Amino acid sequence: MPHIAIISSSVRTGRNTHRVALFLKKYIEKQQLATVEILDLKKYNFPVFDERLKYQKEPSEQTLDFADRINKADGVIIATPEYNGGYPASLKNVVDLLYEEWHRKPIGLATVSDGVFGGTQVMTSLQFSLWKIRAWVVPAMFPVPKVQETFDENGNPSDKTGTEKRAKRFLDEILWCIEAKSRMKDYEV
Repeated sequence: MPHIAIISSSVRTGRNTHRVALFLKKYIEKQQLATVEILDLKKYNFPVFDERLKYQKEPSEQTLDFADRINKADGVIIATPEYNGGYPASLKNVVDLLYEEWHRKPIGLATVSDGVFGGTQVMTSLQFSLWKIRAWVVPAMFPVPKVQETFDENGNPSDKTGTEKRAKRFLDEILWCIEAKSRMKDYEV
């Protein structure tokens, strides 16, 4: 069974993105699609890194733990809010922390906003950063408009049927990419 790490990237007080991370974790577990864990950047509370992990002289255990969890994951879902058309500094911080760990890693984007566009503007900037470090950004997305109305604080959707239908399409694509990558291991350069 594949293993998926979900990065909950908002560290703000009163954050809503974590609701989507909770929903995805519960849905994956309920459908028995993969083993799954949430890497909550609010709990990690990383400092601003002054260097990539591979160049740090004495990385913290917490930093090594995060890198190890990303490295061991077969795929990653990044749940991110859209802040002024971009993604939060907490996410940029950990994306830039790693390099080899992202190489050809299937990554699905779940974008969140309190407005009607569902964080679709953040996709472009985040995709570009991930492409530059050679991650495999999965074509399917999971945009969530009006998140405060769409999910409660425990990650329960207001439209369970519709949300689960969208989640299935999103996760089917991630799981397909994970399977494709596992079949290509013998051909990696």
